[in-house]
Amino acid sequence: MTDSLAEHIRLLERRVDDLLALCERLREENRILRDSQESLNADRASLLEKNEQARSKIEAMISRLKAMENH
Repeated sequence: MTDSLAEHIRLLERRVDDLLALCERLREENRILRDSQESLNADRASLLEKNEQARSKIEAMISRLKAMENH
């Protein structure tokens, strides 16, 4: 094997190793982002539920106040 061919093979091996490392980093980043998105979606659902509960309570208070005005 010539030195030039051996050097090309070593360069190719380094590039493949770099790509494998990048792939692994991206997999981990993707996992972290999916976990974060899942957590944010759960937080959003919780906030929407709390907002709906607050809206219902406020509407009930308004109804009671209107009923008190009419008496």
